[in-house]
Amino acid sequence: MKRSQIRENIFKLLFRLDFHDSEDMKEQLDFYLDDIGLTQDYPEIQDDISKMTDEEKNLVIDSVKNIITNVTEIDEKINEVSDNWKTSRMTKVDLTIIRLAAYEILFDEDVPNKVAINEAVELAKMYGTDKSKAFVNGVLSRFVE
Repeated sequence: MKRSQIRENIFKLLFRLDFHDSEDMKEQLDFYLDDIGLTQDYPEIQDDISKMTDEEKNLVIDSVKNIITNVTEIDEKINEVSDNWKTSRMTKVDLTIIRLAAYEILFDEDVPNKVAINEAVELAKMYGTDKSKAFVNGVLSRFVE
């Protein structure tokens, strides 16, 4: 599976977890990765998961856990660079995409900053509004200045 597909699964799981309490994280991880829950109703999600190796699933889980662990620091950094749009005002889709890219920029040395930003813009094109692409790019560009 390509790294961009793994990143997309990280985004989907982070977005899903944003609607649940932290106590539900393990259960939601299990639902997502065990092909149950929403995957029964949405075969395209099941296809994504069934193609993942155990190593890729572990990468998704570790990344999600690391982002959640560092979300306060990530949000502080996002708020520092986004003047009129604090995290509390951002759409959940845009915020989740920005958090994922910010995590990669701050904590994942294997992902170049330009790649993190480009991949975030691609996710914004797929899942965001018409304005998401420019918004995500703008916030993240200021993030790496």
